[in-house]
Amino acid sequence: MAQPAGLISLFLLALVLRAQALTPSHHLSSADVTRLKAFLNQPLEDLESAYYTIVGLSKLGARVSDEKAACQFLKSHHDPTSIDSLFFAAEASQALSDCEIPVSNETRDLLLAVVSEDSSVSQIHHAVGALGSLGLPLASQEVVSALAARITKEDNVMAIIVALQTASRLSQQADLSRILEEIEDLAARLDDLGGVYLQFEEGLEATALFVTAAYGLSDHVGMEPPLKEDQVVQLVNSVFSKKAWSSLAEAFSVASAAAALSDNRFHIPVIVGTQGPATVSHRQPTLKIQVTNVLSRPLPSASVVVESARSVSSKNVVLKQASFTLREEVFELNFLDSKPASGYYDFAVAVAGDARFVGSSVELKVKVSTEVGITNVDLSIVDKDQSIGPKSTKVEYPSKAKGPLIADSHQNLALSFQLVDENTGVELTPHQTFVRLYNQKTDQEVVFVAEPDSKNVYRFELDTAERKSEFNSMSGTYALHLIIGDATLENPILWNMADIVLKFPDEDAPSVVQSKNLYVAKPEIQHLFREPEKKPATVVSNAFTALVLAPFLLLIILWYKLGANISNFSITPSALLFHLGHAAMLGLMYVYWTHLNMFQTLKYLAIVGSLTFLAGNRMLAQKAVKRIGSQ
Repeated sequence: MAQPAGLISLFLLALVLRAQALTPSHHLSSADVTRLKAFLNQPLEDLESAYYTIVGLSKLGARVSDEKAACQFLKSHHDPTSIDSLFFAAEASQALSDCEIPVSNETRDLLLAVVSEDSSVSQIHHAVGALGSLGLPLASQEVVSALAARITKEDNVMAIIVALQTASRLSQQADLSRILEEIEDLAARLDDLGGVYLQFEEGLEATALFVTAAYGLSDHVGMEPPLKEDQVVQLVNSVFSKKAWSSLAEAFSVASAAAALSDNRFHIPVIVGTQGPATVSHRQPTLKIQVTNVLSRPLPSASVVVESARSVSSKNVVLKQASFTLREEVFELNFLDSKPASGYYDFAVAVAGDARFVGSSVELKVKVSTEVGITNVDLSIVDKDQSIGPKSTKVEYPSKAKGPLIADSHQNLALSFQLVDENTGVELTPHQTFVRLYNQKTDQEVVFVAEPDSKNVYRFELDTAERKSEFNSMSGTYALHLIIGDATLENPILWNMADIVLKFPDEDAPSVVQSKNLYVAKPEIQHLFREPEKKPATVVSNAFTALVLAPFLLLIILWYKLGANISNFSITPSALLFHLGHAAMLGLMYVYWTHLNMFQTLKYLAIVGSLTFLAGNRMLAQKAVKRIGSQ
């Protein structure tokens, strides 16, 4: 029995880890909110656009610049005989100060008459919204019955969302359970995209309106919506992932969803992010994070705790259960009080203070930067047979060794040094430690990697005899540079520490010094094309032409000797066209040889050949009729 229990525990742990890992990856930043307000704040052209502008801005805590002019626009453009016009005007007037839309008994009767099973869900919603905004009474249970009947007929996502919006305007004494259960049915229709996004195939507007309607109705009846926390986070990612809106209606739906997710009785998605880069150093030891809602507004009841801070490289936990301090809407923590080594750390951060918080357990990657120092630098020339002791030169960063060091093929160049944290004195092993030898005369450079030993002492030794091929056996003065770099270093180093004179045997030296610069212009290649062959003499060409035409001349002579009879040649249009067609085809062959390509020739041949075929057929038919008549 222990094994099934262990599997169940493992499964539950995986679910918990997944829930912690799923946090909002999209929201409306302060810049996004400003752009959304600017997009909504458009000139009033009709009642529908006025509704989206006025009510949409109110969802974001803003107002139109001239409320009196906006109210006058609503009054002058609303049509008391149109349900849609009444809805847009009445709803927009509620978001303005001291703006009342006049209403008559005929208007009230018109609105009440629409609330029936014969009207669409959209018409019922507009009628109910107008009645409520105008302060007119209505029978909520009748509306519920009409909505239930229409949902059965209009079984689509938008119709059900509108029904949810309508139900949130009805009396709490009405039985809204039939409409409320549609939230769970709609949630089942959402498409899961990679475990990160949850949306309807109808698009962003439908998804955002569903969020608004679900929380609006749930707040109204005081019952938590049947949405899991990971579903809420996925909906947040879907609604706020798009930063450019295609229409006023779409922008309005996003603003409405943002308002609903920022202030409701059940779920408040939490956005946790660092203020500036997630980097601390001895100059800036404080890690600063902001905790906001999806509208980037601070959450005053929030408290932040670091559950653990674990080194990425060593996996050691350096900090547990440490609280952030709130200062001017920013949470601060002096992480360097824990004396962490430089590198990257995974922070597990938990936000508490309100049971409604969703996505409150987040992970942050924090970088601890430092400054590197170079100590115990020893630069020496070592004789291979050790008949002579090494010639050592002490160099201190950032100065340069006095005078050049000379090494030939019987000597090695040796370099050793240590890298330490200048703030703590701890030994460092940066990711990039290179030794560069550069010949300024030939623009040639050779780069080697310096490796640390077991005591974290970096050593580099150059055997000039074995490495001569990398230098192309080019003797000369080389500048010795030490290059140290790492993402956690505030002071990457490029140190010209000495000049080294390398001497290679003369017989190994190349005859021509070639630049190692890959970006210089290459020598121009001079192409020599084959000269055309000489043409034959004119006499030869003329003789060859005469030989080609001789058979034709012989044909004429033979016809004359045999007494060729052309009296039967009929002078008719078909006969003339037939022979002209033959001549044209022969001419086309010549033009093909001199000017045309095969495809052009085939096109012209199809035209000439068709005419020649028809003319020949007509000519032969006429001859056959003439011959039969003579018999």
